Amino acid sequence: MPPATPRIAVLVPCHNEALTVAEVVRGFRAALPGAVIYVYDNNSTDGTAEVARAARAEVRFESRPGKGSVVRRMFADIEADWYVMVDGDATYDASAAPLLIAAAAEGRFDMVNAAREETGHGGAYRPGHRFGNRVLTGLVGRVFGTQTRDMLSGYKVFSRRFVKSFPAMSAGFEIETELMIHALELRLPVGEIAAPYGERPEGSTSKLSTWRDGFVILRLIGVLVQRERPFEFFSILAGLLAVVALGLGLPVVFEFIETGLVPRLPTAVLASALILSALLSFAVGLILQAITHSRREMKRLAYLALGSGALSAAAPSAKPEPTPSSAPSRG
Repeated sequence: MPPATPRIAVLVPCHNEALTVAEVVRGFRAALPGAVIYVYDNNSTDGTAEVARAARAEVRFESRPGKGSVVRRMFADIEADWYVMVDGDATYDASAAPLLIAAAAEGRFDMVNAAREETGHGGAYRPGHRFGNRVLTGLVGRVFGTQTRDMLSGYKVFSRRFVKSFPAMSAGFEIETELMIHALELRLPVGEIAAPYGERPEGSTSKLSTWRDGFVILRLIGVLVQRERPFEFFSILAGLLAVVALGLGLPVVFEFIETGLVPRLPTAVLASALILSALLSFAVGLILQAITHSRREMKRLAYLALGSGALSAAAPSAKPEPTPSSAPSRG
């Protein structure tokens, strides 16, 4: 019996992308003729939904603002074997989609990331965004392990069991960071290939704010470090408190040994409180580490319960041959 044709869904979150969404839909319809293209309109005011519908996309809506809210809704609503998620700004190359899916199927990856390779005159990737991406990707790599060189790319392919086991708690553009850390924490197979990245068409503007969104992502990383690495987080905090306590308290102790008096009682009380706080922080880290381990086991079991049907599904035919620079890589 021939293998069943995989169900492929192209997910396009959009906010005011009327100038580009039709091009995105046409590109993916040509690259993946059997796929269903879903455009999720996130409170657009420029007629994005009407343009997408005219381009023969299936249009749906999410009223809660932010890309993370849209991704949460898309992942909950859509049933498929493979999910291609791409921004609606026409900067990503639709013709790379078959290669991404083929890499996922052949490598049995749950996620394949499209690392951006800038084309044209070099104006697509703003210096601030490039620098921020390197810093944040490097930070996540140091803390959680390195499996990508372009964590914030908006072009990714997911298996069904990744999508249906991903909690999606973020509201905005930090969703890309949450996706990667989820994969790293559960030690899921992740691949990456290079894909062209072009400039936005004239008249189309980016919704990203370099500083605002960068700080939001940095805050999320901090929260996830505290949540996923509680022992390390609270141990460092305990160590800092203990150092301050010793710096304040040792002179008081030496003075007491010499004179038998404690003339700086407030300092002694403060040092004692800091030592107790350090011990409490260390104990909290131990308790939360056990809770985090149990929670990670539950997420892993939820992931495994979905089976590996999507990973076994055949890849789209007529895919381009991968070049050495775009071969899938395991982390």
